Amino acid sequence: MTPVKPIRSSRGPAVERALPRGSEKVTTVDAMFDRIAPRYDLVNRVMTFGLDVRWRRRTVRSLALPAGSRVLDLACGTGDLSRELLRQGLVAVGVDRSAGMLAAHRGRSPVVRGDALELGVRTGSVDGLVCGFALRNFVELEPFLAEAHRVVRPGGRIALLEVDVPGNRLVRAGHRVYFQRVVPIVGGLLSDRSAYRYLPKSAAYLPPRARLIELLGRAGFTMVEHRPLSGGIAQLLTGSRP
Repeated sequence: MTPVKPIRSSRGPAVERALPRGSEKVTTVDAMFDRIAPRYDLVNRVMTFGLDVRWRRRTVRSLALPAGSRVLDLACGTGDLSRELLRQGLVAVGVDRSAGMLAAHRGRSPVVRGDALELGVRTGSVDGLVCGFALRNFVELEPFLAEAHRVVRPGGRIALLEVDVPGNRLVRAGHRVYFQRVVPIVGGLLSDRSAYRYLPKSAAYLPPRARLIELLGRAGFTMVEHRPLSGGIAQLLTGSRP
């Protein structure tokens, strides 16, 4: 396991200190996703009012790859992004650490249980790569981005979808109340309360937007773009391998 770097975010030091780190984080996240897999899609639709479907559609469109291109869906979960890739004429291969998520996977694309930091894929062998709502689950982002850069061919594209904090002060205040108070209640009623208390707090793992863009550039990606979605409650990062 690589050393853990300090988290620098705008979510507050008290929240950051309460979150697991290093190997404890890996164990916690693995167990949590195994537990919530059966009703994961339902909770996503309810707590985002269906916006997550729109975000995934835009994520796949942002790849701008020709039909038939092969795309890795990392941390594929139950397969929402993989199904959208197929719907837009691309070939999807899903990878996830969670046996529970793969058991709940719905769709026609092949899936592999594996670690996004050590993909059993040849260098430069895929046309694109997507990852939805998983950046905050890595102990460090640098190894993940390095592996993503390795497997994508020259000229290939990546698209990373994640939660975010709105820039507008009033929107941010309302979002904080909903994300930190309402989401755990909804998650508790429909699935696992402890998991949906943790997930809003886990946004504190995310570096600021400027840092995310910098990390993609340092990993070797060019044409890096950051797009806020739905008023900044989600974000989409894209880049190309030169």
